[in-house]
Amino acid sequence: MEFLYFLEGIRNPVLDFIMQTVTHLGEETVFMVLGMLFLWCIDKFEGYYLLTVGFLGTQINQLLKVTFRVDRPWVRDPNFTVVESAIPEATGYSFPSGHTQGAVGCFGSVARWTKRRWLFILSIAACVLVPLSRMYLGVHTPLDVFVSVLIALALIFGIYPLVHKATQHPMGMRILLWALLAWSIGQVCFMEFFPFPAEANGEELFSALKNAYKMLGAVGGFVVAYELDQRYIRYDTAGCWWVQLLKLVLGLGLSLGIKELAYLALDFLPGELLHRMIAYFLLVIFAGAIWPLTFPFFQKLEKRKAKKQ
Repeated sequence: MEFLYFLEGIRNPVLDFIMQTVTHLGEETVFMVLGMLFLWCIDKFEGYYLLTVGFLGTQINQLLKVTFRVDRPWVRDPNFTVVESAIPEATGYSFPSGHTQGAVGCFGSVARWTKRRWLFILSIAACVLVPLSRMYLGVHTPLDVFVSVLIALALIFGIYPLVHKATQHPMGMRILLWALLAWSIGQVCFMEFFPFPAEANGEELFSALKNAYKMLGAVGGFVVAYELDQRYIRYDTAGCWWVQLLKLVLGLGLSLGIKELAYLALDFLPGELLHRMIAYFLLVIFAGAIWPLTFPFFQKLEKRKAKKQ
């Protein structure tokens, strides 16, 4: 807590704004944008790599949260103050840090992949600044972020060779994805049936349960989308800059719309958990298999424009 008190002492409105902005780099929306950018516009196998690191990292993070059930810093020490604007996004238990896990896993994967010096530097900067922002805002301790960084690094360097072998041997990717799906099912079962102690925070446990169902839907969609692409679609990510921009902007808009519409359309189902699972299943199916069906159309547009010139 000494380091958190030091950061508390240097807080000011300008730094608060900067750190609150930086911390958003560890959120789900940024992960979605980068994942789809790679899947649609750069290299789909690098997209598979990024998604696998992100999905497995999230599940490990949530499992550790409910296993250790560590309260947030301001709960553990009533004398410590937190930046109030950061509280709404500080869901679940404190250890380890989910935002740190997401940011280091996501941007660390980009740093591991890229050969461009400027992109490597920016990615590493994000990996450093997001953990710092979580401590500055007062929502995590140094131990919370340190463990998250270690887990993310282990996944980044452990999964990279596995996914790249799958470019020549698709069965390897299938085994990895099915193992990830089995983990997802096991995590949902654990959250549903494990006899947590009575003093455990019900709100924090429900947050982890929602994430378990969300990840089950996303990973299930990932498995199906990969099979559809390998067997039938085999889409190409190539395109000029304006084609890539169209693919990304339109695809992201439709993806977010599908997720929200799924929540609305599934109101007849009992409970929020099934809503989340199905919505994320549909989101990943759309991103990995349905939207890529439009890519030949965009490539034809590019060719027509090239002929006119």
